[in-house]
Amino acid sequence: MAIVKKFRIISYKKRDTLLSLENISFSFNKNHQILDNISLDIPKGQILGLLGSNGTGKSTLMNIISGIIKPNYGKIKIKGTDVTKLPVYLRTRKFNISIIPQFGGLFSSMTAEQNLRAVAEILIEDKSFITTKINELISKFELDSVKKIEAKYLSGGQKRRLVIAMGLISKPEIILMDEPLAALDPQTIQMLQNTIVKLQTDLNLTIIITDHQARDLLAICDKAIILSNSKIVASGTPNELMNDSNANKFYFGKNFQFK
Repeated sequence: MAIVKKFRIISYKKRDTLLSLENISFSFNKNHQILDNISLDIPKGQILGLLGSNGTGKSTLMNIISGIIKPNYGKIKIKGTDVTKLPVYLRTRKFNISIIPQFGGLFSSMTAEQNLRAVAEILIEDKSFITTKINELISKFELDSVKKIEAKYLSGGQKRRLVIAMGLISKPEIILMDEPLAALDPQTIQMLQNTIVKLQTDLNLTIIITDHQARDLLAICDKAIILSNSKIVASGTPNELMNDSNANKFYFGKNFQFK
């Protein structure tokens, strides 16, 4: 497998924490604990991967960060401000969070260009800048050939690129991506990997990604955590995780190879 990311930001000691999770716990009922005492500091400009088997709380954690779900206990802080009680719309607008869902996120009966315009009309105050921004994103994400095509007719990779482009209109600092690499062919996966890494390097974005494609996810992460039994059981760079006994015990297994 080709390693997409040619560098990893190993040390963040001099970087301020952008997003903090403090003792986050969540359960649907007393007998179904999803997350238990999760604490995590995420610095600006990091690509963080969330790994774990089905039902370990990856999507739940993303929903708690975005504000879709409120934790039973704990705090979410962005730039030192407690946002735990803020609803989704305030959290996303005030603290520049963009959510890239696994499914949906676009208007299927509208063209790629119309999808971008629909979001831009809401988020861009200077209306004279809208067309310029749309054309910039269409070019950046190589959507020129399909900009007049209805979204329902786009390929899986084109839809993912379009949703990511729509997510950038708000000029986010934090992007949450839920399984962006799922159910795609190898070439499309590599194209999206390169796109995600370019967003980090060009815009210094903090990107949090969850995906079941472990090798593909590790190829672009600076750091990843593994969730199991409601807790973080392993954390570190991809190479560190390969040598972590808990990572192999709870997720990778004996025969997993990253490179």
